[in-house]
Amino acid sequence: MKTKKAIIIGGGPAGLTAAYEFIQNTDIQPIVLEQSEFWGGISRTVNYKGNRIDIGGHRFFSKSDVIMDWWCKILPILSEEKAIKISYQNKSKELNAIEFPSDAKNHDNVMLVRSRKSRIYYQKQFFDYPISLTPETVLKLGLFNTFLIGMSYLKSVVFPIKNEKNLEDFFINRFGKKLYKTFFKDYTEKVWGIKCTEISSEWGAQRIKGLSIRKSVAHFLKKKFSKKTDKNISQKDTETSLIEYFLYPKFGPGQMWEEVARKITENKGELHQNLKVVKIQAEKDTITAVTVQNQFTKEEIVFEGDYFISTMPVQELIASLEVEVPEKVKEIAEGLIYRDFITVGLLLKKMTKAEITDNWIYIQEPYVKVGRLQIFNNWSPFMVEDQNTTWVGLEYFCYEGDALWNKSEAEMKELAIQEMVEIGMINKEDVLDSVVIKMPKTYPAYFGTYEKFNEIIDYTSHFENLYLIGRNGMHKYNNQDHSMLTAIQAVQNIKNGIAGKENIWAINTEQEYHEEK
Repeated sequence: MKTKKAIIIGGGPAGLTAAYEFIQNTDIQPIVLEQSEFWGGISRTVNYKGNRIDIGGHRFFSKSDVIMDWWCKILPILSEEKAIKISYQNKSKELNAIEFPSDAKNHDNVMLVRSRKSRIYYQKQFFDYPISLTPETVLKLGLFNTFLIGMSYLKSVVFPIKNEKNLEDFFINRFGKKLYKTFFKDYTEKVWGIKCTEISSEWGAQRIKGLSIRKSVAHFLKKKFSKKTDKNISQKDTETSLIEYFLYPKFGPGQMWEEVARKITENKGELHQNLKVVKIQAEKDTITAVTVQNQFTKEEIVFEGDYFISTMPVQELIASLEVEVPEKVKEIAEGLIYRDFITVGLLLKKMTKAEITDNWIYIQEPYVKVGRLQIFNNWSPFMVEDQNTTWVGLEYFCYEGDALWNKSEAEMKELAIQEMVEIGMINKEDVLDSVVIKMPKTYPAYFGTYEKFNEIIDYTSHFENLYLIGRNGMHKYNNQDHSMLTAIQAVQNIKNGIAGKENIWAINTEQEYHEEK
């Protein structure tokens, strides 16, 4: 009997999860076609002279037991703190950290348990993130500003905006206008390059649905008066932005996906890199083949299959279809917008501020272009070649082809150093080395033609053997665990002969996950 094949476009978390699930749960052979030379998509790790960069920052935390189990089967948890219990509750059983007799240096394929800390940097002061009106915050803001914030918040509680039309309405309803303008407006507009009034409120529902002042203050008080000392990564009842601990691969997120890729090839899965999809062939309601072009030789290769799973940007998917696509669907696809991303890595002798233990810092200062700062030492000490140095990543948001994107590597390095000096984080003479990494189509945007996106869902769903999954594949600002869940659901649908795709599209950030309902 001929082995059925699943052609998977894209080797990020969603694509590799789908391939692994096919191998574990079906007799279908997965064939993964990746455009770049890396595995993991934006969840890859860049190794620059032994210093590793996590593009965008990836906490390995999920409210889904399925995903937590999945990760820990690939890379088990390592605990160096034997006196502290590290576990997560998986329904009726407890999965404990693996305790090794020696230190982490002797065990590479492991996950570390890390403390989460992120703050806002505003007017050259640090504020807790998520923002909460604690005594320290009140002292930094001043009593008068705090009073105005409080009154503004009360107004939003008593007189909420009934029909949230945009992201500004979303923020005001949860934080009040004054706090929104102080801590959210400038950063969000820096990320997306347009005003919050032009962004769909759906972005807020996708990313920070459950967050509010009330929850932030309640979390602060609970943390302040709690006597618990366990590091517990079972935090299902905690808003994602408020979690205290998360798992993290010893050498960054790419380690997870490189290990998954290895397991796939060991089990007769087929993986290909440097292949760009140029054509997708179809007959009536069935996809029949994908034509790819080798990025180096320019040779074209055709892959035929029984099932097709796409994580490629929807815009490119529609443009690649070798069928008569309705004009309206074409227009919507062409009008989809993506925000692009530049990371500048700076290797430093030290930072001028007192010891910084943050994973990342949101730069709220409007006079600089940098949006967020990562300190890779604090994600994992093994991300840094020399423990006596500090390895940071400055994150810039832009559009491919704009002035920022088109800056030369030397210009971007100079800008990053200049801005770090300007906000008082470093001295120029402390910079030892630097590198620039550009990532196109990092964030699918909730503006442009997005409001008509359901028409694309309806159109692509009529191809019986085509499944759209993952962040760019669905044009959803998913975290990697949600992207993985869409992949798992797609494979389950294929395995069980479920024709509809609705349960895949229903998987959404911050909703109670389906397997727990």
